[in-house]
Amino acid sequence: MDKFIKMHGQKGLSLVELMVAMVISLFLSAGVFAMFSMSATNVTTTSHFNQLQENGRIALALMERDVSQLGFMADMTGEPLSLGVNTRITAAAIPAGNDCVGAGANNASLPNNTAANFRRIWGYEQGGTESLACLSNVITGTDVLQIKRLSGPSVVNPNEQTSYYLGANQNEAVIFSGNQVTPVIANGRYWKYLHHVYYIQEDNGVPQLRRRVLKTGGMNTTASVEQLVDGVENMRILYGFDTNSDRSADSFMPAENVSSLMWDGAPLQRLVAVRIFLLLRTIEQDPSYTNKANYRLGDKIIEVDDHFRRKVVSTTVVLENPIIIGGRTRQ
Repeated sequence: MDKFIKMHGQKGLSLVELMVAMVISLFLSAGVFAMFSMSATNVTTTSHFNQLQENGRIALALMERDVSQLGFMADMTGEPLSLGVNTRITAAAIPAGNDCVGAGANNASLPNNTAANFRRIWGYEQGGTESLACLSNVITGTDVLQIKRLSGPSVVNPNEQTSYYLGANQNEAVIFSGNQVTPVIANGRYWKYLHHVYYIQEDNGVPQLRRRVLKTGGMNTTASVEQLVDGVENMRILYGFDTNSDRSADSFMPAENVSSLMWDGAPLQRLVAVRIFLLLRTIEQDPSYTNKANYRLGDKIIEVDDHFRRKVVSTTVVLENPIIIGGRTRQ
């Protein structure tokens, strides 16, 4: 028998050898699995951070450019738009139920004939005492921002059917719609007129920065809603006022602390800057990550306890156009 084994050689593995091979294989498999799991986690983390960074960049870029130009009214910038004095409206009236009418005596999309300054900016925190009837399902505890301005450059043929325009020279302004005959204004130019409202609303469980835009016929329509950036969970706006005429903000305050006179341009209360804080959230949760943290948005703290990654982005926007004070321009 020994001779037979020597002639043909030993075939197969012994039990001990088999067990050793299995143990080695298990260690190798565990290592490969750990490396794969770590790689997948890193990919998810990197993807989420990139998502937050990109969404935050886009959201701030959209708002910063818009807000910086608020109050721009071409040759009438800094002057009160007073119906029957230096302003007339030939466009059809916007039905009250279809407009975004803010607080104050003169804060609709288009100026009215009340003896009050036409507000170019206004805001509030959802869930407080103020609201806009044109908005629904705004996330409680988030800010809403309303601005009005002209969009440059001036246009030669103001005939976009769903838009409003303002034609102006140094003495008068005429507001009309693109589906009308363009009014003749001596030495005047024509600009697209914008009324924007920024707010946050959920879309299938995902918070989203949205904007209402003025169209002919109003703002309370499906066509007036622009879905801007997914994952914007909260927005806080602080308003900076100059109280000593040095053209820089001496204090920043939330909308609830801004008085009606300050919105309308009270003496020695010039609005010169706006701070925008956005809390970004990933679209999807990461079950391997627990986020139990506090996030500061200006004067407000947001507490969370879930599996979403978040990031706060902010910017301070210096307002480029003069604000009306007591019916006069203050540079």
